[in-house]
Amino acid sequence: MGETAPMRAVIQRVSRAEVTVDGVTVGACGAGLLVLLGIVTDDGPTEAARLAARVARLRIFENDDGRFDRSVVDVAGEVLVVSQFTLASDSGRQKGTRPDFSKAARPEVAEPLYARFCEELRGLGVPVSTGAFGARMEVSLVNDGPVTIVLDVETGSAGTAARSAPDPEGTRG
Repeated sequence: MGETAPMRAVIQRVSRAEVTVDGVTVGACGAGLLVLLGIVTDDGPTEAARLAARVARLRIFENDDGRFDRSVVDVAGEVLVVSQFTLASDSGRQKGTRPDFSKAARPEVAEPLYARFCEELRGLGVPVSTGAFGARMEVSLVNDGPVTIVLDVETGSAGTAARSAPDPEGTRG
């Protein structure tokens, strides 16, 4: 990882998910993915596009043999994207028990990148619903599996890095 934290998506495979603000539903999806998106200070449109492409192609849906071999595009799933600046917390700079969020992008930078991420997904044929950027939201979901994956895109790098639990027995494809 570079000097700054990466743009990060926490992805949960869901049967359904919903986000409400003040008791009103502002976004929802059926079977597909809930994506919690954290944007950091050095992120730009390139990182948003790369991460969206990676999310759309992430093979975490089972094929007929029960192996993770299908993406949200393959299964015609939906995606609910919720902005979450707390994913940019930096435990290395944390003092005591209060998280440090200084690497989180300011709202005027993060909101257009959040919108770009969503538009990139839509451009790949994925139906996208969103939360309300900057609002205090309540997110409810039914996790399918459960399956939860963290994807990071290094700022300014050519690739992406996926971080998940090791597979010592080699059972994952």
